Amino acid sequence: MKILVTGGAGYIGSILVPELLEAGYSVTVLDSFIYRQSSLNHVCVNSRLEIVDGDIRDQSLIKKLIPKHDAVVPLAALVGAPLCDRDPFAATSVNRDSVFSMLKTLSANQWLLMPTTNSAYGTGGIGNFCDENSPLKPISRYAIDKVEIESAVMERENAISFRLATVFGVSPRMRLDLLVNDFTYRAVHDRFIVLFEPSFKRNYIHVRDVARAFMFSLQNFSRMKSNIYNVGLSDANISKRELCDVIKKQIPDFAVFEDKIKSDPDQRNYIVSNSKIEAAGFRTSFTLQQGIAELIKGFCMFNARPHRNA
Repeated sequence: MKILVTGGAGYIGSILVPELLEAGYSVTVLDSFIYRQSSLNHVCVNSRLEIVDGDIRDQSLIKKLIPKHDAVVPLAALVGAPLCDRDPFAATSVNRDSVFSMLKTLSANQWLLMPTTNSAYGTGGIGNFCDENSPLKPISRYAIDKVEIESAVMERENAISFRLATVFGVSPRMRLDLLVNDFTYRAVHDRFIVLFEPSFKRNYIHVRDVARAFMFSLQNFSRMKSNIYNVGLSDANISKRELCDVIKKQIPDFAVFEDKIKSDPDQRNYIVSNSKIEAAGFRTSFTLQQGIAELIKGFCMFNARPHRNA
């Protein structure tokens, strides 16, 4: 089976692509390498890997690549509210418009595994509890675009949408602008943090479990297709304050202060059910505690500057 992974040298793709190759798939990575990353160096030896340096907004390139593949995983995106706010035109052209163009090129029998986001739940529903049937209340430009894309994607029969929780963990193309990664970095290097609205909750998922969810869906596509799945850790629906408490168990001198005057520009606050994908047979393998321990080790090796999206 031949799989096209756009953004395959990114944070998730750098974990997923080696897993796909190990499982025997042939993989084409399309990436613009805007962060000058070399995160797939270790798998270039594999003859089933092809790397294309290009932009997913290049429609002529997309029309050439897509017909050669059985499945597409569109990971390419400008991720994070600060980055999208800084250049909203580029964000929408990459995150929304390029996917609409891709949908027009895909044939009916090609598989599409689409990452979306559970940040689309916004401030949650009754009791802030959300499942796949809950109303969507996207706040950020990124989430709004992903909601539009998901609606179009689910008009296809051979498609799955994964509403990903906030991802954490070490990847060859590291990101520090994700909440667990950011908080742990501050604990390691600053030894303190100031929280705004510390009671706000969200769900989390290890980057390797995200890759495992894609792998699982490829192996079980016929019974999972035409569905939306939340993908997160069921025991990690926690507040920012609770996250800091988990980090403090591994870094006891991490000081946590609360600012009760300022508000957080990110008003997401929800509890997410992952029971649907669990009922399909998927189970996560990495706990929040394991991810934090991994991050503490990783932060001995690099500094922040090259690893933030914005």
